[in-house]
Amino acid sequence: MNQGKLYIISAPSGAGKTSLIKQLLTEMQDLKVSISHTTRIKRSEEKEGKDYFFVSLEQFEVMHSQQAFLESAKVFDYYYGTSKQSVLENLAQGTDVILEIDWQGAQQIRKMLPDCQSIFILPPSIEVLKTRLESRGQDSDVIIQRRMADAVIEINHYHEFDYLMVNNIFEDAVFELKSIILSQRLQQSHQQTNLQWLLATLV
Repeated sequence: MNQGKLYIISAPSGAGKTSLIKQLLTEMQDLKVSISHTTRIKRSEEKEGKDYFFVSLEQFEVMHSQQAFLESAKVFDYYYGTSKQSVLENLAQGTDVILEIDWQGAQQIRKMLPDCQSIFILPPSIEVLKTRLESRGQDSDVIIQRRMADAVIEINHYHEFDYLMVNNIFEDAVFELKSIILSQRLQQSHQQTNLQWLLATLV
């Protein structure tokens, strides 16, 4: 059995990465998204264990002290962390895992698991990014302005990633994400294990 591949997907808030990942999961097998722990308050439409594991600051600090996270970061006054046990177990079972994290978390993961592949998603323009944030109807004008300022910081780290793409036309962006993952799955080292039975009859 092949070891699963770890994919980091980062983007500024409002670039559409969550929607892209949700669609990707409906179109590809053997692919999971790691569910992060967060100290953020649960929104009405969110579900425990599906969107996030919602924990108190005290619980988060205990987990952090026990080195339970592959990476952790503070984003918009709240803490987020990726469960080490969950990710490593899925990879060991041959399942590809997506981490939907920011550039800070991506830097931490690369140091620990350098074989990961990282993807950065850009908005088609800064104006479109602001429109998307406003259309969500979740944040005040003050929060939106802060998210826009943080988006500039986030985008400045694009060059640290292996792949760079733009979420302009949704269907095209989904296709590009699928293509990245498929290209990794078709590598010779990966296929040698998957096609062992066929190769034995041909060579």
